[in-house]
Amino acid sequence: MPAPHDVIRAAYRAFNDRDIDAVLELMHPDVDWPNAWEGGRVHGPEAVRAYWTRQFKQISGQVEPQALSDEPDGSVTVEVHQVVHDAQSGELLSDSRVRHRYRFEDGLITRMDVL
Repeated sequence: MPAPHDVIRAAYRAFNDRDIDAVLELMHPDVDWPNAWEGGRVHGPEAVRAYWTRQFKQISGQVEPQALSDEPDGSVTVEVHQVVHDAQSGELLSDSRVRHRYRFEDGLITRMDVL
């Protein structure tokens, strides 16, 4: 079973490459994922796929993990540098630092939260 930090790094690489299938392979079938762009949450890998498909038509984000920390409850917090452009015009929409927290079950991501 891969270590959580390895799973997280692989997920960010695949996300930045727009390899949705590779990221979904790292998610638990009951994954609970934030819909940070439209609001709310999505549940299950196919709902994550649909959300990202909509998102990638409108915005293009690159997320680079800067630091990973293990939390007492077993989750992992990631400090992320996030740069978002308009997918059509290329205009810079945001350049910020955010924090993501991941939970795991059986080596797979079960939940991600934007802190």
